[in-house]
Amino acid sequence: MSESYKLTRIPSLKTANAFQQHVESLGLDIPCEDEIAREDSPIGQSLQGLEINGKIIGNRVAIHPMEGWDGTTEGGVTDPVRRRWQRFGESGAKLICGGEAMAIRPDGRANPSQLIINRTNQSGLAELRDVLLNAHQEKFGATEDLVIGFQLTHSGRFCRPKGKFNYEPKIAYRHPILDGKFGVLSDENVFSDEEVEILIADFVKAARIAVEVGADFVDIKHCHGYLLHEFLGAYTRPGRYGGSFENRTRILREIVEGIRADGNDIDLAVRLSTFDMVPFRPDPDKSQPNKLGSGIPEEHETPFPYQFGVNHEDPTQIDLKETFGFVNLCSELGVKLLNTSAGVPYYTPHLQRPAAYPPSDGYQPAYDPLVDVARQINVVRDLKSQLPEGMAIIASGLSYLQEYLPHVCQALLREGWTDMVGLGRVVLSYPDILDDAMNHGELKKRLICRTFSDCTTAPRKGLPSGCFPLDDFYANTEIAAELKVRKNEG
Repeated sequence: MSESYKLTRIPSLKTANAFQQHVESLGLDIPCEDEIAREDSPIGQSLQGLEINGKIIGNRVAIHPMEGWDGTTEGGVTDPVRRRWQRFGESGAKLICGGEAMAIRPDGRANPSQLIINRTNQSGLAELRDVLLNAHQEKFGATEDLVIGFQLTHSGRFCRPKGKFNYEPKIAYRHPILDGKFGVLSDENVFSDEEVEILIADFVKAARIAVEVGADFVDIKHCHGYLLHEFLGAYTRPGRYGGSFENRTRILREIVEGIRADGNDIDLAVRLSTFDMVPFRPDPDKSQPNKLGSGIPEEHETPFPYQFGVNHEDPTQIDLKETFGFVNLCSELGVKLLNTSAGVPYYTPHLQRPAAYPPSDGYQPAYDPLVDVARQINVVRDLKSQLPEGMAIIASGLSYLQEYLPHVCQALLREGWTDMVGLGRVVLSYPDILDDAMNHGELKKRLICRTFSDCTTAPRKGLPSGCFPLDDFYANTEIAAELKVRKNEG
């Protein structure tokens, strides 16, 4: 952290009023209710006016796709994957917004243990859905209002299908900063237009498997720097899939057209990084051995036409003009759910997942992480104010709120800033956090995610993901001991 910056940790704020005063002292707009609501909680209300696969979503809680880096080398299911999906079912959330990212083909994996959605793994994916449904049925008694989606992805620039530390990037365009960071050596790494057409057909095949397995919808992933998100920033790419907004969004249009031409009427969602910034790095002047410096932007020239949702004249600032245009396009294509996010975990993690403690490849926060919580929810509010009819929007970046997650989620929903609240990292330690809030009016503090970032550091060190500090399933394992050793090695 910078020498002039001292973090106020959320657990030190003993009341909701103290939290609100801290937010005000930062000059931020984060709505927060004074108490955890129970009987009248907006969190427990069904989402009326929108049907997914003929279902009304039974409450306002969504689970984001949570990868464990723990499938088989063939992209199949393992016991840790089954446990994670069981816990999704036990969470009380009525929208499983993707389960976890499923690569549409082997070379599109971000790690050699990522799930692959193909015929070989079809029965295993059906089993995962059943595990989740059965767990939810056993705890809550009904699944008619539970909606489950599969997230379809290709990892693009961040592909590591064969080795945990060996990037095999397939990219949309050359990037002056990211190419050197992620092993892009020549134009041979760039998808040709003909290869994009094959890729589109692979998305269509994956959507066919999803509907056969029983998914209620597919999420066509456009976030976190993965391939389809990168295509949104392909301003410098020539040909049919780059340059103009129409060309940069062509791949989504052709995926949807292909799904429908296949006779597949499965409902559609998109998870979108609504904005990004120029890549960041630790400040070398403030870094020490085994201690990262605070995040600063990489050196760059302007204009900087290389990323989506970025002001090209000053890429440390966001620009939502095309974000609004993309949301309108999604509506025209029949997309019903917009699951929001921001930034990229590989080079702007502070935007995507505000945290007190950085992952091993990150940097210390340069300011209070609540700034980035507020940034995400304010963008969601802006999008919600102009959201086309027939779509619902999901807020993200909320785990850092910790004790005050229920208080803020209630306010966001009651004041109409969002249609649903999405949970990510926090579900690894405490999947039923909002269910506990609604039913008991309080939280189990020992289970609350403190954003230690081990769930990210572990995969960066070649290990499975999980909550090593708080979940005994991971804490009491040899993997946890190995993670400690690797962290100490730097």
